[in-house]
Amino acid sequence: MQLRRFYGDVRPDLSFQGIYQLAIAVVLSAQTTDRQVNEVTQPLFAQYPGFKELASAHQKDIEKIIRSTGFFRMKAKHIISLSREVMDVYGGKLPNSREELMKLPGIGRKSANVILSVGFGIPAFAVDTHISRIAQRLGYTNSNDPIEVEKILTSIIPENEWTSTHLLLIRHGRSLCLARNPQCDKCPVSALCDYFYNIRKK
Repeated sequence: MQLRRFYGDVRPDLSFQGIYQLAIAVVLSAQTTDRQVNEVTQPLFAQYPGFKELASAHQKDIEKIIRSTGFFRMKAKHIISLSREVMDVYGGKLPNSREELMKLPGIGRKSANVILSVGFGIPAFAVDTHISRIAQRLGYTNSNDPIEVEKILTSIIPENEWTSTHLLLIRHGRSLCLARNPQCDKCPVSALCDYFYNIRKK
């Protein structure tokens, strides 16, 4: 795969240790950058090292720490409520099924798939705006529906490569295949790209 040769071994941009930190970081990552999340999770996890501690936190205290991530009131509410449910319903252990994860506050399908694949090593493919954009530009789909994009990509990508491909596509979307002014001249897969082909025809 050209992207794999171009980018090498790609790791998540979120900084985390263990499933607790990953889950909270993923919830905080909505509508902000991983870099911004990493700046707030260090003090957050130092003060609240697990679900138990976060479950008993005061929302105002959490808001002060995560304020710079945007939507901080809702995010603070979500991660506290999530932690309480993990403690009360799941005995302090995050569930490892998509259905159960999606019952938790702040976790949708994309977030659940990230937690499953990156945190638990369970095959799942998370589709974000970068992946959806790249899939459309490469001609795999015309759909903007993340579930439809997920179905298409998982039907053609081997299951054991879902996690690594997810990370590669995100890196590509953040580095070269930008929403505005994509750097097609530097792209290792431009020869396969419908978007690039249509640009050259003009």
